[in-house]
Formats: sequence, structure tokens, C-alpha cells
Amino acid sequence: EESNFSPYFAAALKRMLNFNVPPVKNSTGEPVWKVLIYDRFGQDIISPLLSVKELRDMGITLHLLLHSDRDAIPDVPAVYFVMPTEENIDRMCQDLRNQLYESYYLNFISAISRSKLEDIANAAIGANAVTQVAKVFDQYLNFITLEDDMFILCNQNKELVSYRAINRSDITDTEMETIMDTIVDSLFCFFVTLGAIPIIRCSRGTAAEMVAVKLDKKLRENLRDARNSLFTGDTLGAGQFSFQRPLLVLVDRNIDLATPLHHTWTYQALVHDVLDFHLNRVNLEESAGTESSPAGARPKKKNKKSYDLTASDKFWQKHKGSPFPEVAESVQQELESYRAQEDEVKRLKSIMGIEGEDEGAISMLSDNTAKLTSAVSSLPELLEKKRLIDLHTNVATAVLEHIKTRKLDVYFEYEEKIMSKSTLDKSLLDMISDPDAGTPEDKMRLFLIYYISSAQVPSEVDLEQYKKALLDAGCNLAPLSYIKQWKAFTKMASAPTSYGNTTPKPLGLFSRVMNTGSQFVMEGVKNLVLKQQNLPVTRILDNLMEMKSNPETDDYRYFDPKMLRGSDSSVPRNKNPFQEAIVFVVGGGNYIEYQNLVDYIKGKQGKHVLYGCSELFNAAQFIKQVSYLG
Repeated sequence: EESNFSPYFAAALKRMLNFNVPPVKNSTGEPVWKVLIYDRFGQDIISPLLSVKELRDMGITLHLLLHSDRDAIPDVPAVYFVMPTEENIDRMCQDLRNQLYESYYLNFISAISRSKLEDIANAAIGANAVTQVAKVFDQYLNFITLEDDMFILCNQNKELVSYRAINRSDITDTEMETIMDTIVDSLFCFFVTLGAIPIIRCSRGTAAEMVAVKLDKKLRENLRDARNSLFTGDTLGAGQFSFQRPLLVLVDRNIDLATPLHHTWTYQALVHDVLDFHLNRVNLEESAGTESSPAGARPKKKNKKSYDLTASDKFWQKHKGSPFPEVAESVQQELESYRAQEDEVKRLKSIMGIEGEDEGAISMLSDNTAKLTSAVSSLPELLEKKRLIDLHTNVATAVLEHIKTRKLDVYFEYEEKIMSKSTLDKSLLDMISDPDAGTPEDKMRLFLIYYISSAQVPSEVDLEQYKKALLDAGCNLAPLSYIKQWKAFTKMASAPTSYGNTTPKPLGLFSRVMNTGSQFVMEGVKNLVLKQQNLPVTRILDNLMEMKSNPETDDYRYFDPKMLRGSDSSVPRNKNPFQEAIVFVVGGGNYIEYQNLVDYIKGKQGKHVLYGCSELFNAAQFIKQVSYLG
């Protein structure tokens, strides 16, 4: 069975859009028409979860940004979904004064303060609009759900809680407090929405520990205030999860800096690594066609296309975690089965004489009517299938282009060998100096992974040699200085984490995709299959979820916000393995880690894991942050 967090989270949003009562249709069966007013935060929360069509089905005819020019629509109710900031509240008060809408349902993404609530009340009185302000709600939805089992904190001003922000050497205590409070506010919202109080575990001496202490305190205070406690058991989520409480594992990004730099081989992680993929939407530049333009003409502008890769896309759901060659093969199979169906539809059409009247068609009519009816009814389904095939053909082709021009299969395989301490078939210097393999950034990623994973830091002489090769290859050495400091610091803390010791096995060349007539020319690309090996974050989760004793996690702190007295201990009171866990990475996460957790939990019956992180970055974005820290 699936972990049902996201659909149920979408239900929380739908309830809000329905004036905070469970959705009902009016007597005619039509939804009540309304407008949705959101700020950028609200937009980011809603757009990955609800499509424009779903919004329309719920009666939302217009969705507008709060700070845009909006015309009055005096006979329609408005649902607001915004952060409780000063400027947002000023603008809402202005809407009340201008009598823009019939009634106002004000929903705040995060809890609104008493004083700001009074500002709204005063504006309503001043505008004679008290009766129109139907409801004010704190929604506790200050986080973004990207998948059934994945969430991030925020997208707007995410640089405030970024890896770079948390790890700056000149950060003041006050700045650090602010960052931690921001993270804790979102995590608190997450557990209110989930309707569960977690048991919290975290590593010591890290930002993750600061988050744990603050979150424990905030949950504790809310539970003590019985009259206003948000955890009363009648929340949306109460019935969704098993009776056992979930485990929250707070991990610090600094325990593993190799994975965020790692080249990858699964579909979703590749899309995020090499394309512009953000909040479940991928933006592609269409190549401008090969026909040459006349001399002196302006070059054709490239078309930008964007596609949503969401839960309703069956192909994506099935293959986002698959190794790339498998994806290419599946797109090809889908295409072939679609073509067969398409021919069937054409054949039926012609039998029906839709393309011409002949005697034969009439005589065959009776036995074919049933066939045609089924064909016509399957037409919308067929068109949707075609749309998804085209979409994934385009996306996969764009990914394949990167794999081939940059030899990403070679990088992936080589890095896996480094990370699992296997023998290397080619020297690292040769890889860096090979002009045909990879961009300067690919080479830098490879070198940093080698540096991070090495038990012994390379000698000064070796390091100089590597640096020269990297510079000759056009690399920017900025990220190295921070990674060197990091390595020196963490070496004292713990030995390098091993990444398991299995490497991907090449399967020989592709069977089907290599056949002529395929959309994808995979020549020269290795067909690597993955072997499940747990990355550090997954290993930590496994220890804590299954209650395994392991030096890596034995001194993790233990918090239970339900216990009257907080205690500083590493000794879990609960000795049973957990059924549900949330892993949250303070300092940023990535799809490689997410996919690794998904694959791990597949093998555990009846167990669920959700993955969350303070921000989601790909290797390029991570390197940029690290370069600034050096």
C-alpha cells in the first residue's frame, strides 16, 4: 500500500479552497464559483499539487497574485492564501476598503500574530465589512509537498535557509536563531497537518540538533496549552497513519557532501541534474531545427517548452526511479503499443465509412458498432497516452543528449567505484585530462567526490598535480577551499562514511533500444543496472527505524515532546521498530537521496518513509553555494 500523505495533503488544500468545509456541491451539482488570491508562497504550495483543471473543478474561475492589479468582482467570494506578512496584510485591508469581493475567507499559510489580526479587524470595521470577512484561518501549511513522500520547506527566499547561509563562518548567533526558527516553523506546520507528534532523533553538535531542540520545545508548548492545542486527534491526518507515532530523523547535510555532487543514473534525478527542473516542472529549450537559415539572417530563437511531471502522469510515476536505459526502452514500448492502437482506430473509422461510403461498410456495420463505440470511448485516453509519450520522448531525448555529449554514464560508474572503494580501471588524472569526457563542472564534481571519499587526503604534491590538470581542463577551483576546510573538520568528527561496496554492473549493450527504428540512439552508452546500496542518510534511517545498534547513530539524541520532562538522553524509551518515519535533511537534499530511501523502503513491508529537506538543490546549485563559502 502507498504512503498516503500527499493526496491527503492535497485534501487539506481542497478543504481550504472550499471555505474550510469538506467539499460539497450546491443543489445544482455545481461548485460555488470563487476567486483564489495568493502570494508567491501560496502559489508555490498549490501549483505542484493542484492543476488548473482541478482548481476549475472546485469552482475557482480566477487565481490571482495578491500584489497584482485586480478588478473588483463584487458578487463573488474570495479565498485568500498568503503568508501573514506586513505588506500582505496591508494589501488585504486595502481590498476590504475597496470592497473588491462579496466575502473574504482569509487563510494564512503560517500562524498570524494577535496584533496583525487586530489590524485586519480594524480595517474591516473601518470599511463596514465586518460581516463580509467570513473566516480567518491559520492553515499551518508552510511547506511544499512535491511527491506523495517528499516535501521541501520553501521556494521563495530559500537562500535564507540555504546550506550556504547555515554554514557561513561569520554567521552570528542571532542570524542562526532566525534560520532555525524558520525551519522549525515549517516542520511544526508539517506535523500539525500530519496530525502526529513524532519521536525525534538527531546527531549531536550540528544544525540538525539546534532544529531538534527548538522543535521539541515548540511541540511541547503546544501540547501543554490544552485549550488551544493543535493536536487534538480530530485532525485530517488522525485516521491516515497507523496508531504508532512516527519517527523524525533530523540529519545534517554535512554528514555526506559526496551524494549532492554525485552524477546519477535514474530518470528523475537526471532530469533535476541536467535540465531545468523546479517544483515538478521541467523547462526545455527546443532545438531550433536543423535547416540552415540564409546567410546574414538572425538566428532562430529557441522555443521554450515546459512540462509538468506530476502524480497524475502514470509513466513518470512508474519510471521516475528507473535507470535511464530502462526509461528509454519503456518510452519506445509505449510508442509501439500506441501505434498499434492508433491503427485500430483508423481501421474502425474507415470501416464505419467515415472516410467514404461503400457497400461493404454498411453490411459490416452491425458487428462493428460495438467495436467502434469502445474505440471512440477510449479515444480521450489514447490522446492522453500520446501526450505523455511525446512529453517523455522530448524529456528523455534532452537527457540523453547530455549523457552522450558529457559521457555521464562513465562519470556515474567511476564515482560509484570511488564511493564504494573499488579498484579504478583508469586513473583520476586521465579522467580529468580527457578532453572528450564531461564539462569542467563534471570534472570538478568527480574530483571533489574523490577528495571527500578518500581515507587519506592527497599529499600536497599530488594535490598540486590535480589542481593543474583541473585548471588546464577549464575548471573553477573555488569550491575546493571550502571542501578542504570541511574535510579537515569532519575528519576529527568521524571516519569517512563508506557507501557500501557494490558497483553498478554493466548489462552489455541494450537489447531493444539498440534495434534500428528506436527513437533513442543509445550507441556507446553503457547499460548500467543499479544495485541497491544504502547511502549514508538511508543507513542512518535504517539504524534508527529498526532500532539497530551502530556506532554511527548510537549517540543520536532522543526527544519525546509528549514526555512531561524533556531529558537529554540518547537512550530511546521505545524499543520497538518504527512503521513510519520522516527523514529531514537540514542544509538541503537531492533526488538521489530521495530515490535511495524510496528503494530502501520498498523492501520493508507496510513501512513508510517521507523525505524532507530545507531546500532541494542539484550539483550545479550546490557547487555554487560551496564556492561562496570557500
